[in-house]
Amino acid sequence: MKKLTMVTGLLTAAALTAALAGCSAGSGDAGDAKTIRVAYQTTATFNQMQTLMETAKSQYEAAHPGMTVELVPIQAEGADYYTKLALMNKSASTAPDVQYEDTFKIQSDAAAGYLLPLDDYLAKWSDWSQFADGAKQAGLGPDGKTYGVSLGTDTRGLWYNKEIFAKAGISVPWQPKTWADVLSAAEKVKAADPDVIPMNVYSGKTAGEAASMQGLEMLLYGTEDTLYDISSKKWVVGSQGFKDSLKFVSDVYQGGLGPSLQQALDPNIFTSVTADWLPKGKLAIALDGSWQSAAWVDGGTAPWPAWSDTLGIAAMPTQNGQAPGTTSMSGGWTLAIGKNTKNADAAWDFLSTAVNKDNATSYDINNSQIAVRADVAQSSEYLDANPSFETFSSFVDTTHFRPATEDYDKISNQIQVAMEAVMTGQSSVDDAAAAYDQAVIGIVGQDNTQQG
Repeated sequence: MKKLTMVTGLLTAAALTAALAGCSAGSGDAGDAKTIRVAYQTTATFNQMQTLMETAKSQYEAAHPGMTVELVPIQAEGADYYTKLALMNKSASTAPDVQYEDTFKIQSDAAAGYLLPLDDYLAKWSDWSQFADGAKQAGLGPDGKTYGVSLGTDTRGLWYNKEIFAKAGISVPWQPKTWADVLSAAEKVKAADPDVIPMNVYSGKTAGEAASMQGLEMLLYGTEDTLYDISSKKWVVGSQGFKDSLKFVSDVYQGGLGPSLQQALDPNIFTSVTADWLPKGKLAIALDGSWQSAAWVDGGTAPWPAWSDTLGIAAMPTQNGQAPGTTSMSGGWTLAIGKNTKNADAAWDFLSTAVNKDNATSYDINNSQIAVRADVAQSSEYLDANPSFETFSSFVDTTHFRPATEDYDKISNQIQVAMEAVMTGQSSVDDAAAAYDQAVIGIVGQDNTQQG
């Protein structure tokens, strides 16, 4: 689930399809067995995929004379990237051979027939034994087959500015024990310096999946309730935890503890947080991901040499400090092979090149990812590369993963609708929660829900 700015306005489907088709001009016909088309995401503050893809292209072409890798970077954020990738996949003439695939999209994209199962290749690939079980499960489709190979995973927590905290009289290192402790710190910051944004929690439809995962789910999974009951395979409705999570969002935005609504609903909020608010001391607490420092390190898109001295990292506490005390959410991205590829063997050779040990090490370091290969996670090169890796890796012990179902994407959209309703004051918590419950029932059916 990345992370950063959404492009303003969506291209029409016709214009977008034409634009994507134009990407291949001069590089051979679409589906050419001698050309591997690779589609992936880039953004204003996320260029690590470009580096990885260029490296893998060079390595693959050197090892496979006569083959060409056509790189198709898609400059887009969040939902815009998913939309553009889906439009590419709707036509065999534009469909990629290899694509950068968010783990939460694998189920729906596999069901839609966009992806090729990889099990036969994985069974013969010795590197597969290096991947963590959780990373393997993240690539499973609705039929139990594997459709994606993980590049890395992530966790989420609370980034906080130690200098702002000192002015507000908050001692560091800071580790809140409850939600009330988090809100209390935000209140102290507000009282000490009204020009500083006390806290950012992504919320609303503009923030897309970041609102659902870094926002509400980071809260909900710290309550006594859950979003989806894995044992019964039913979606949970009517839960107090969902209401309490919405109340937290309301407290932040309606209580003047967050960005203004104009700032929060700006498509550029991700870039604002990463490249402006945190580096320039405009934001005290950010509920955000382990990847943030990728922009600040030497060679990043927004270099900030003092980031590791200025910022602290705290685990997100459970609602009332109940066991296990802290919570996190994990996701991550994979590389997948398109169902329409005319040369699956070549596509696999490129994919396995891109995720080999050396490339995975470089990517995980450059993108501040939690390593999913054991040989990378245990290497001194990785462990010594970034002072935040050890802390964010420790959050894996109490992390959660989004429901791996075909319906998740639609449910996530309804989470964002509910969040926006309460953050803007257009709806009460109870009404927003009730509307969400009805929407979920409409999506999955009454029989596939249960009361919280």
